[in-house]
Amino acid sequence: SAVPERSGKLIRLEEMLAEITNELKSIGIHNPTNPSDWIAVPEELGGEETDENLSADRVEAWNERNALVATLESRYNGIVSALARIENNTFGICEVCNAPIEDARLNANPISRTCIAHLEEESTLKQ
Repeated sequence: SAVPERSGKLIRLEEMLAEITNELKSIGIHNPTNPSDWIAVPEELGGEETDENLSADRVEAWNERNALVATLESRYNGIVSALARIENNTFGICEVCNAPIEDARLNANPISRTCIAHLEEESTLKQ
C-alpha cells in the first residue's frame, strides 16, 4: 500500500506545483539563470502619474507583490524539493533523524521534511 500512497502524494504535489506556478506567472517571471528564483514584475501602468498618493500606492503595491512572490517562491521550491525526494525514494523520511514522517503530517503538509519531533528544526534545514 506504500506505492499508491506515494502515487497519491505525487499527484497532489504535481497539482500544487501547477497551481503555484500559475500564481507566480501572474505576478512574476521565472529567472532563466536560476530555476529556483522568481522575480516580481510591476503591474501595468496607465500612463505617467504625478499624484503623490498614487505613487505611494504603487510603491505599496510593489512591496506587497514582492512579498507575495517571495512567499510563493518558497512554497514552489518546497514542492519541487518534495517531488525530487519522491524521485530519490527519500520522500516521507525525516531529514534530521531518518525516521518516517507521520502520515498525518504529510497529509497536512506534503512538503514536510521532518517528523513532528523535529518540526522546529525544519526551517533551519538547507534547501
